[in-house]
Amino acid sequence: MTLIWESLQEACRLVVSGDRIVYGAALRSLWISALAVTTAALVGLPVGTLLARVRIPGRRWIVLLFRAGMAIPTVFIGLVCYAVFSRRGPLGPAELLYTPWAIVVGEFVLAFPLIVSIAHGSILSLDRRVAETAWTLGVGPLRRWLTYLSEARTGILLAIVTAYARCVTELGIAMMVGGNMKGRTQTLATATALETGKGEFSRGIAMGLFLLLIALFVTGVIVSLGREER
Repeated sequence: MTLIWESLQEACRLVVSGDRIVYGAALRSLWISALAVTTAALVGLPVGTLLARVRIPGRRWIVLLFRAGMAIPTVFIGLVCYAVFSRRGPLGPAELLYTPWAIVVGEFVLAFPLIVSIAHGSILSLDRRVAETAWTLGVGPLRRWLTYLSEARTGILLAIVTAYARCVTELGIAMMVGGNMKGRTQTLATATALETGKGEFSRGIAMGLFLLLIALFVTGVIVSLGREER
């Protein structure tokens, strides 16, 4: 207990004093995950809407694949991305391996099926009168899509927030394709593992506190959205 208490005090001191390693990993995690989730939302929301509103061959199986993709282990995604970005991989010449951009791609793959699946379910569960009213008014496809997103905004925001929380706290992808390079590709999760392994328990706790704050923030947003829905 003494070790935990002393480490917690030192961790708070590091946070308050603006420790360069701690804040560097935190900011890197935030912008990498934000870029990955934003890109996944820009691609995933139209796909989710399409699957919910357009009858295409094999739609049920496509939806099932996306839902299964929500449970893919991050280590497996990291393994696939490593094979793609390694020197012998198809994107090897781009030299993206062990860069923040490789982590962005991996987290995009992680967030994409989650956003598509939740967006699909939210838009599919809308009142039929929403689509009927849009058709009656003769609005164009873009306006109808924006209407669907507006009516299903609670589920859409829930999908984005959940995807962001999963990306910012994941370890496998960032470790395998980022390499956990200090000052370059370290994220909160990988830096926490590294610092703890080095015996820097207090710095590991400081980074863990950031992860805890992110988790609490996401929980608060989800609870708030749930109240809005009611």
